[in-house]
Amino acid sequence: MVEVFRIPTLSHLEGVFHIDYRGSMTTEAERPRRADAIRNREAILTSAREIFTADGLQVPMSVVARRAGVGIATLSRNFADRDELVAAVFAAEMTAYADAAEAALTDPDPWHGFCTFVETACALQSSDRGFTAVLAMTFPRAGGLEAERARAFRSFVTLVRAAKAAGRLRRDFSPEDLPIILMANAGVVTAAGIAAPAAARRLLGYVLQACSAEHTEPLPKPPTPRQMYEAMTSIQTPGHQ
Repeated sequence: MVEVFRIPTLSHLEGVFHIDYRGSMTTEAERPRRADAIRNREAILTSAREIFTADGLQVPMSVVARRAGVGIATLSRNFADRDELVAAVFAAEMTAYADAAEAALTDPDPWHGFCTFVETACALQSSDRGFTAVLAMTFPRAGGLEAERARAFRSFVTLVRAAKAAGRLRRDFSPEDLPIILMANAGVVTAAGIAAPAAARRLLGYVLQACSAEHTEPLPKPPTPRQMYEAMTSIQTPGHQ
């Protein structure tokens, strides 16, 4: 008896595959896996933000995975290392930081723009313990995050020149003083506990007064850009990988 081979119809194939008429197909098994992958990634980001904000960046990656309800292998498939996870968690904050620097350039009073930007940067640190550390560190493997940091710094350099030209910012202020200010603010925010907001504002008041052109007493020579980069790179946390 000859067995007839029946060619599957389109309707039969659609029961096995979800056909994208633009040229791609996904099986029934692939669809839930893809949805699960999206849910896992979102759970990791949510858990990492909660943990980094509450406890800082030093929390082991295994703790993030456990809070998210996934295995460490799943976390690693989504984020190759801590730098990549930090970049994903704090991308919006770093963009807001860079946007604030650009906005300060539009202020008709460069000194007011300078003060507003520094205040905004310190406020971003004070509102989130995780971002407190992010602004005081650098993450060489997180290209997008560092590109936004560089955008902010370029705007800040222009702002410094304008504030000096207006005669309001002391002549010996260096753009490399910004990471020093952020490191100092990070130390206060981390150490002061519930008093952190008030303590940080107090510190900033002292700093901005000292930056004014009215203060002409010479300062010690600032660190070089390379020294500041190495300093920010060397601030590592336990379990960085």
